[in-house]
Amino acid sequence: MNSFNHRRYRAFPAVHKPDRRWPNRRMHHAPTWASVDLRDGNQALVSPMSVTQKMEMFDLLVRMGFKEIEVGFPAASQPDFDFVRKIIEEKRIPEDVTIQVLTQARENLVERSYAALQGVHRAIVHVYNSTSPAQREQVFGLDKEGVKAVAVRGAEWVKAGAARFPETQWTFQYSPESFSNTELDYAVEICEAVMAVWHPEEGQSVILNLPATVESAMPNVFADQIEWFCDHLRGREHVKVSVHTHNDRGCAVAAAELAVLAGADRVEGTLFGNGERTGNMDILTMAMNLYSQGLDPRLDLSMGEAIREIYTRCTGMAVSPRHPWFGELVYTAFSGSHQDAIRKGINRRQGQDEAIWEVPYLPIDPADLGRNYEAVVRINSQSGKGGVSHVLERDYGISLPRWLAQEFSAVVQKATEEQSGEITAKQIYALFESHFVQRNADWQMQRYRLQREGEKVIASVVMGTEAHSRILQGKGSGAVGALVGALIQGAGIYAEVEQFDQHALGAGTGARAMACARVSVESGGTASAVSFGEDTTEAALQSVLSAIGKAGAVVRFHQNNEQKQG
Repeated sequence: MNSFNHRRYRAFPAVHKPDRRWPNRRMHHAPTWASVDLRDGNQALVSPMSVTQKMEMFDLLVRMGFKEIEVGFPAASQPDFDFVRKIIEEKRIPEDVTIQVLTQARENLVERSYAALQGVHRAIVHVYNSTSPAQREQVFGLDKEGVKAVAVRGAEWVKAGAARFPETQWTFQYSPESFSNTELDYAVEICEAVMAVWHPEEGQSVILNLPATVESAMPNVFADQIEWFCDHLRGREHVKVSVHTHNDRGCAVAAAELAVLAGADRVEGTLFGNGERTGNMDILTMAMNLYSQGLDPRLDLSMGEAIREIYTRCTGMAVSPRHPWFGELVYTAFSGSHQDAIRKGINRRQGQDEAIWEVPYLPIDPADLGRNYEAVVRINSQSGKGGVSHVLERDYGISLPRWLAQEFSAVVQKATEEQSGEITAKQIYALFESHFVQRNADWQMQRYRLQREGEKVIASVVMGTEAHSRILQGKGSGAVGALVGALIQGAGIYAEVEQFDQHALGAGTGARAMACARVSVESGGTASAVSFGEDTTEAALQSVLSAIGKAGAVVRFHQNNEQKQG
């Protein structure tokens, strides 16, 4: 039989809950966030963080606004113990931040944890033991009563340890590890046994943390488990219910979100989902999901680049360029139709900064995370005229008419296909200059003079080099028409202006102008050109001359129209 055999597995059992209420709820505020980067995330690294690196991460988490931070497992690691002592003794913990330490339900480990926490003003002592059938039977060889006794003894040691340090404000946290794979009625039973030791109804702060240690079901099933637990736990109103989801099925964020709808008050997770196997719940993603729905995430995520940089430096872990919200490419469009929609959406928002954000393909304003618009539209062989036009307009203030944008996008596409990859804004502008702006010296306009004669305009144009210039004179219905007439009369060139566009490049009387022209000549050649000038007329006349030169017109100047400059 093929080794890839689905019959070796069974479907996760659904929760019988016909009265489920969470699907009809909405989130109205962010949950309490608890970062476990310095413990759960750290233990999953190939090279765990040094004390210095942990300090940098801790400072980042504080700046971001985390109020609960699990700082380590001090009983299991000397670096963790040293780090906890360092932040306490150096008074690095802000008054509004509560640190958390993890310990197994073993007396010597609980004692060591309190030794690490001595002198702290406020802390969470987090004790856990595994409760699922597989753990009970295969790892510990204990029945339900034996596992419950381990939890109760751990709770007693935690309570006794706290009593020796009454100056500290203690919160007790218990996790039935592998909660999502534990029988629900037994999970409630064991948590109630722990509560009976701690007496949250008498004022002791208690957190019950419910982990999906290995994600084994769809997120809606986890939500059912949380709602069932909350419905059946006696004294639910006296405790804070927390969840800690893992990402084995890729649904850790969804599971945590639905768990909050189902009654959870608190969410544990890490930056970028760092953690064992496929990782923990990514707090950044869940917080940004709330932000994008108009809810305050209660975290400062505006320093997006700094968050990614510090995380990478301290953990040695890379951030995927497609990571939700924070990846390098998540606000980048290569598709031409997407680029065109983004360009139009952003342009429409000019001067409407306070309006509700609604731009195609951009669920949030990238600037909110410290990102700039240069990365929004990038060009490769899949890009169209919208993206090319956006780059020229964004980086160089050049707005192309539609007909020229179509022509130029073909030039850019050819270049990207030849180099098989992305093309930069600088390369795009270089292509634009070489194809449309650069001109033959013989078609350079030196100066011009216009005068009106009734309904006609008379043009006198000097073109060519200073050493070899020619004068053209003619008349027409406007400046461009007069130039075409001058070309016929003085150079024997018959040209038709097929497309023309001109506009100022800024506001005010001193703004430069740009003109674009596409012409065809009697020999059959067609070409487009762009010219910049001090005024629109200068730019218009030069663009027509440049386009005629590119089209391959043959000059037949009359001798009396040719002057040589000495």
